[in-house]
Amino acid sequence: MDKKGLKNKDAWWAPALEIFSAVSIWIAGPIIIALLLGKYLDDRFYTKPWIFLGLTAFSFIISCYGIFRVVKRYMEKISKEGQNEESK
Repeated sequence: MDKKGLKNKDAWWAPALEIFSAVSIWIAGPIIIALLLGKYLDDRFYTKPWIFLGLTAFSFIISCYGIFRVVKRYMEKISKEGQNEESK
C-alpha cells in the first residue's frame, strides 16, 4: 500500500500504462528486429535494400496483427468488467 492507503492496482492510470506498454512493444519490437536482421542479411548477400525492405513490410504486418490482438484482449476485458458492474 502507498501513503494514501490505495493499492497499486487501484491506480486509475495503471490500465492505460499497461495497454501503452503492450502496444509499444508490438510497434518497436518487430521493426527493430527487421532493421537489424535486414541490414545484416543485405550486407551478407549483397542485396541492398531488398531484404531490408521485405522484412520491414513483413514486420509491419506482424505489428498490426499484434496490436489488434492486444486491443481486442483489452476490449473484451473492459466489456466483461462492464457486464459485471451492470449485474450488481
